[in-house]
Amino acid sequence: MLRDIRELTNDPEAYAAELRRRWGGLLSYRYIGRFHASMDNGEPDETVTLRRDMRNPTGGLLLAVLGIASPDSGGVSDLEAVPNPVIWSGQILDPGRDVQRIEINTEVLKQGSQMAYSRSTIVDADHPERVLALTEGQGVSIGVPPEGLQKMDHVPLEIVDSPELPPLWQAFGGSRRPDGHWALPELSAEVASPDAALHIGPQFVILETTALDAAGNAVGTDRLQGTSGHVMFLARGKVGPFRVEAQPLVGADGTVGVRATLHDEGNGDKAITAASYVFRY
Repeated sequence: MLRDIRELTNDPEAYAAELRRRWGGLLSYRYIGRFHASMDNGEPDETVTLRRDMRNPTGGLLLAVLGIASPDSGGVSDLEAVPNPVIWSGQILDPGRDVQRIEINTEVLKQGSQMAYSRSTIVDADHPERVLALTEGQGVSIGVPPEGLQKMDHVPLEIVDSPELPPLWQAFGGSRRPDGHWALPELSAEVASPDAALHIGPQFVILETTALDAAGNAVGTDRLQGTSGHVMFLARGKVGPFRVEAQPLVGADGTVGVRATLHDEGNGDKAITAASYVFRY
């Protein structure tokens, strides 16, 4: 069982050591190459280099990549609080099929004693006037860390773009089970936030993967481009495995929507995250 970092609040040295271990081992940001100036030592870099595994079958951007790159939980870092996401939404204006790098420009809207709000504009890093997507979200502080925490060394994963790259769902441990459901395995350190809960990264990935699969089955093609996504984090995912239930809804003019819910099977099958997506085909 992973330990909730909030149990170490009264021991600053142990808290700092655990935060370094957990932040350094967290797969989400390292796997897509996202640097966080609020947490990481080094020259600030708000860009992400795109790879084949960050795109859908049409070559367009995955909403999950935007969610990980711009989580928009109010701009509060783990050095200031124990943050938890509440709501995230994203809208793709340009699927960026020929874009090599994206840049995330984040605006903090409000930071209160518990709740915080932010939004981001995602642009082509090489042509910043080209806007690709908009994201926004809300986060809540569920704890206060000890004072004096320092930024940490950023250790990205060196992943070379190639046709052999696994899909994101596989890299994050997801699978389609014999019962037909998409799922994530039991909680592990690689995909857990410091408060010992399933991180948003694998949630974004498995939810969109399920939604794309359900939408494709409903309309008979995998040539789908996400145009919007809305995710509500209902409860912390504590145990796993985590199963997704999905409902496709075919719309007009080449659109299809999907409602998806992520359940923590090891914790009473509790619904922990609800999402909705709109795709075009």
